[in-house]
Amino acid sequence: MREIPLPPYVTAEDAQFAVRAVVVHAPRRWSGGTVCRNDASPHPCRLHRWGTRVLALRGLHDADIAALIERGDPAAPLPPSTPA
Repeated sequence: MREIPLPPYVTAEDAQFAVRAVVVHAPRRWSGGTVCRNDASPHPCRLHRWGTRVLALRGLHDADIAALIERGDPAAPLPPSTPA
């Protein structure tokens, strides 16, 4: 399957949708390996990859995204972005 297209520029609303995508579609260990917690497709699923790319464009680092996933709140506010 093809990747979900990124928005031409990332708005606050896009970033909040991306937070929801990475939290809801977080990895889950299963007997057959790591799957998407939402739909049991192989992880990372398309929505998780899209959310990660959008948040990276918004200036979040891998550690920031991992912290959002660990928190587990799909409505969590974005941490302040830091320069790369």
